[in-house]
Amino acid sequence: MEKNKNTFISASLVLAGLAALIGLDQWTKHLAVLFLKGKDPVILIPGVLQLQYLENRGAAFGMLQNKQWIFWILTAAFLVVAVIFYIKIPKTKRYVPLITTAVVLVAGAVGNFIDRLANQYVVDFVYFSLIDFPIFNTADIYVTLSVIVLLILIFFYYKEEDFKFIMKKKSGE
Repeated sequence: MEKNKNTFISASLVLAGLAALIGLDQWTKHLAVLFLKGKDPVILIPGVLQLQYLENRGAAFGMLQNKQWIFWILTAAFLVVAVIFYIKIPKTKRYVPLITTAVVLVAGAVGNFIDRLANQYVVDFVYFSLIDFPIFNTADIYVTLSVIVLLILIFFYYKEEDFKFIMKKKSGE
């Protein structure tokens, strides 16, 4: 009974985190459409950072323009893997950093997936003009930061034996 309660609480926290992060992403994109679309960029730090509306029909650096079906398939496959990973991962304190990082990564993928399904493009609006970096959005920040944290966790926090749960079958299978 206690295990079921902990599983329910863990799943509820994951879903609440996903909803909050996806909601923040969609809200910032909505604000970008309202206040930036069709207007001059908003300079936050001259020569460094600005807000500039862009409808991105590809991936980073303009790759795969107008190939939305590829993103749909990749995102769906990623989400299936993420759900399987979540089901298999032990729900202990040791794995909280990994679960949290995965939630942020999934939120980023879903945030941009929603745009692709609804609009056939992703709304981007943050531009680092100092280094002429591609314009990006909140979901992109989630993905980038979570991948960095994931790599740090894998190389410096977890050991190889911490990932044996991936190949282990659930009891009763």
